[in-house]
This record gives sequence, C-alpha cells and structure tokens, in this order.
Amino acid sequence: MKHLMKRAMAAAFAVGFAATAAQADTIRIALAETPSDELAAFFVALERAKANGLEYEWTAFSDEELAIQAVLSGQMDIGFGTPYAAMQRSKAPIRIVFQLSKLKFFPVTSQKYEKLEDLDGEPIMLHSRGGGTDSIANVIEEKYGIKFGERSYVPGSANRIVALIAGQTDATIVDLSNKNKLMKQEGDKFNVLPMFEVEASDEALFANLDWIQNNEEAVNTFVAALVSTWQDMSEDPTIISRETNPDGPIGQLPPEILGNLDTFYTDAVEGGLYDPNGGGEKAAMADLEWYSGAGQLEGDPSELNIEDFWYLEPLKAATQ
Repeated sequence: MKHLMKRAMAAAFAVGFAATAAQADTIRIALAETPSDELAAFFVALERAKANGLEYEWTAFSDEELAIQAVLSGQMDIGFGTPYAAMQRSKAPIRIVFQLSKLKFFPVTSQKYEKLEDLDGEPIMLHSRGGGTDSIANVIEEKYGIKFGERSYVPGSANRIVALIAGQTDATIVDLSNKNKLMKQEGDKFNVLPMFEVEASDEALFANLDWIQNNEEAVNTFVAALVSTWQDMSEDPTIISRETNPDGPIGQLPPEILGNLDTFYTDAVEGGLYDPNGGGEKAAMADLEWYSGAGQLEGDPSELNIEDFWYLEPLKAATQ
C-alpha cells in the first residue's frame, strides 16, 4: 500500500493544473492536499464549469492551514477547508459558499485500544491543525472526559492508514472509504472505535466576500457545476468515474485507484458524506454548533450569525 500511495502522490503533481476556457479572469483554487480519489467529484465539477466558460487553475498545498492562509493573503481566490476560527478572528470577510463533504470520520487504532476512553493520554495522528479531524478530537476529549497526548498531522486519510499499518501511529481518525479499505484488508489487526454521529462540514469552499461579489458570474458558474455534480452523484455514484477526464489530474492516478472510484463514491453516498444541495443554511447551523463545541468558535452558537460565516446567494441561485 505504501508503494501505491507513493505512486499516487507522484502522479497527482504538487502544483497547479490550468484549464483553458473563454473567460477573461481565472479562478485560483487552493487545494488542501494533492488530487486523489477523494477529489475526483470536485474535478468532475471543474470540468463541467470549464464547459460553461470558467477558467481556473489549482495549487495543492500540503495542508488545510496553508490553503486558508493563501486565501487570506490574496494569493488564492477559493480555498478548501473549514476556517471557522480564521473567519471569526480575521478582519478579512471570508465566507463559505459550498459544503463539499460532511465530517463522516472514524477513529481507527491498533488492537491496543478498544474504546475511546483508552486513548486518554495517548498520541493521535490527525489531518491538519484546526481542521475537521482536529475538531473531532476536541469534541471526543470533551464528551469522554479524556485528553489526547501529542497530536501529529499527516494530510490525507489514505496516508494516515499507511502510517497505521506501518506502525508509525497506533491511533488516527480517517474517512469512511479508507476505514472500509483497512477493515477489508487487515481488519483482524485493527479496531474501529465506536463514537457519536457528526453532521457538520469536513471540507467546504470559501473565499473573500469582496472577491465573490466582484466575480459573481464566475462563482455562480462554479457553484452551479458543483450542485449539478453532487445531485447527479447522489442519484448515480458511478457518474464520477464516467466523467473523470483521463487527461486530468485524477485520470493520471494509478489504475488501482481509478478502478475503485465506483466503490469509493457508492460507499460515500450511502454513508451520507455528501449533501446534494451543497449544505446551505442547514449545514451552516450544524457547523456553528459543532465548531463551537470543538473550541474553534467563540460564543453561543444560537447567537452567532450564519451570514458572518456563509454567503448563500450562489447556492440559492444554483438550487432554485
């Protein structure tokens, strides 16, 4: 598996891929990791947006925190992540426009541990500082009255699974697909620890509100493409593999990964990972409650204003 992931990372590139299209302006997208099966649906949406005249380029940053900083600094236009703490403390009017996925994650460990309480004082490997898995760890601590030991950060669930199998960590939190792969391949060696349900956002698209409003047509084209892809995927998950561009970054991943796209997206859709309507107000409310509980937002979530964190107009236009 380690060899496979090295090949995947090499094939995915480290920096941008530019699409050619008709518009004068180019949307600069900050990914929080290199392209993988988890991003295949997003790239299908980009292809649809490109067909409708959107010009874009992407850059893969090594983690979510760097992607957030790239948008805050104006280096990038749209970023991946859930930057609630940054939105609250930053003077820049950062807003979320689309929920890419929900926090459907699972604690997986070596057989040293059988329940979450066993992780009190133990080190854990997470995706990124301040990201979704970090927030899950915070809420686990609060709900179960424990305190994790040292937190290390390795972006990408597949990479954390490799680390777990290699003995580089005994505990991590991973997505649905990689949890299923692990238990199918080596389920006799690892445990999935039971925990509570989470409906908040894991990954979302965000941008500076001034930029969004100054590029309304491009943003609407982008969000409409995302909504159409997410809705079609909810009806037939195999559409992602069928619409994946063989010459794009996903199409260049190893055949072992491409051949598993149908299984990946079927499991993800059945597991409730995606909202076909991009989240909207429902997701925003869930996020405020979750990230307040996770310690990444200050204040009573019932008193926080959704419009301080989300800009809903593009989604409204796409779902009318």
